Amino acid sequence: MEAFPLSAAAVSTGVVALAEIGDKTQLLALLLAARFRKPWPIVAGILVATLLNHALAGWLGALAADWLKPEILRWIVAGSFAAIALWTLKPDTIDEDETLPARGAFIATTLAFFVAEIGDKTQVATVLLAAKYQPLWEVVAGTTVGMLLANVPVVLLGSRFASRLPLKAARHVAAAVFAVLAVWVAWNGVG
Repeated sequence: MEAFPLSAAAVSTGVVALAEIGDKTQLLALLLAARFRKPWPIVAGILVATLLNHALAGWLGALAADWLKPEILRWIVAGSFAAIALWTLKPDTIDEDETLPARGAFIATTLAFFVAEIGDKTQVATVLLAAKYQPLWEVVAGTTVGMLLANVPVVLLGSRFASRLPLKAARHVAAAVFAVLAVWVAWNGVG
């Protein structure tokens, strides 16, 4: 039984919103905003790409939770959260030679975000959150809202807003959240 309604969504939103700050996909959002100067098609592309990507990631996490014994899953999830905590401390960059698709803002954003999110820490976090929390739809909805919370202001306000973000502090807070989740799962198990 859940401690409060939609707790899986709330945890997923907070974890991904924090993890996304300073992430390569947030930098990608900034590049797309600067290139296309059409915020709403970019926001729509982020939404579609994140929903698709995180639905697949969440499904894999839920599948892993069904296949693995709870004790094994507990240590995999705890270790993975600890690894993401360390990974979060490293700032992401986008190489200057990375090119953006030359299509419209919506299609370019959808394709670029979907591909950039593959193997990204927020995608890995989605897999882990889906292995830990149920129902799956709440995890996917929460991680998607978290991505939007972190990226929509960057798209709407552009480089002026992004340059004022305390990225180092945000990375440390996100790392602490993942470390706490690692300890929580190690102590309490999965489920």
